[in-house]
Amino acid sequence: MTGLGTMINIVAVLVGATVGMLIGNRFSERTRETTTNGLGLITLVVGALNIGAIGDRAFADAVGADWTLIVVLGAVVLGGILGSLVRVEDRLNNIGGRLQTTFGGETGSDDRARFIEGYVSASLLFCVGPLTILGSLSDGLGTGIDQLVLKSSLDLFAAMAFAASLGLGVMFSALTVAVVQGVLTICGVVFGSFMPDSLIAAMTAAGGVLLLGIGIRLLQLKEVRVADMLPALAVAPLLTLIIDSFR
Repeated sequence: MTGLGTMINIVAVLVGATVGMLIGNRFSERTRETTTNGLGLITLVVGALNIGAIGDRAFADAVGADWTLIVVLGAVVLGGILGSLVRVEDRLNNIGGRLQTTFGGETGSDDRARFIEGYVSASLLFCVGPLTILGSLSDGLGTGIDQLVLKSSLDLFAAMAFAASLGLGVMFSALTVAVVQGVLTICGVVFGSFMPDSLIAAMTAAGGVLLLGIGIRLLQLKEVRVADMLPALAVAPLLTLIIDSFR
């Protein structure tokens, strides 16, 4: 059934977040902070691995081996400019704020900030990685949901750890997962096997840079506006197509 992979993923996030909130209340502030730091470090590792797609053979053949890094750089810069102009980060924060007002219960400034951070950070982490793109497209193409099942198992534990540290906002990231993966699944249905490996590699490498930003954010080294850079995921394959057409 088309969309089954995303449904499994949504359930995994909800279950993980629920378990995380149940056990998180028993943790000290020091333990929750350590858990968040651990997530930040792991996110940096995953981001670095994804950036390795810069060396993908199909990507290099499409734009030239010397241009893969430039394409990713251009995608992140241009995507960041576009995202900041339309204020993607602010809009995502506003959604988190409205969810907190409606469902968050406690209204203290610290509780509100924690809810929004949980929603935004979890939404970005669950929707930026290559498994999101590849798995959703495969689901739409009808070639299987194995990648989304794998992603769901990873997101289950990530949501558990996130929710233990950041609380209820993590649970509502399931809404973002539903929208993003739903749209990608529809793209898989509409465009079929149109997307070549070079475009997927470009998106993966750009996504790796964004994951580094999420890791830095979780470690509280700098408040990187990762959401403003999300258009880079669309700009990267577009630049790849443009350069490939001139070669």
